[in-house]
Amino acid sequence: MVTAVTTEKLFANACIESFIHMPAAGATEQSVKAGATATTWKAMRDYEGFAVIAVQSVLGGNGMIELSIYAATDASATNATEIKTTGVVACDAIGDYTCLEVSAEEIEQLGIAAGYKFTHVTAYIDSHHNDDEQGVTYIRYGAKRPASGLTAETIS
Repeated sequence: MVTAVTTEKLFANACIESFIHMPAAGATEQSVKAGATATTWKAMRDYEGFAVIAVQSVLGGNGMIELSIYAATDASATNATEIKTTGVVACDAIGDYTCLEVSAEEIEQLGIAAGYKFTHVTAYIDSHHNDDEQGVTYIRYGAKRPASGLTAETIS
């Protein structure tokens, strides 16, 4: 039965965004881009953690071979530092995926050790070939100020 009552639990406590990553060159680790050029660094100020899921969507070579989370001191990737990685993976078929998660505390502690105050995160993907494309979902979770609309229902 359809209900007139609406609730937001996950979407009010997390910011979930999806992108299509199209690498500019194969066999190099690159920050995830929305399409071919727009970078996807995200502020962590209001969240307790960050997770990323990457699924092989177009296979032009042997697919995705590594997924990493990087942190930086601003949205332009200043002092970009790898925080966590899957290591080598074999996402060599459409639909293969991998995921990673990092807490704000982990990011902060690694920043202190490196002498930085990290404020932004992104994912980096290493693809075998520049025709390998991935669908990527970012989840910034544990909103410090939950609110309706943190996750947009439709982007078009």
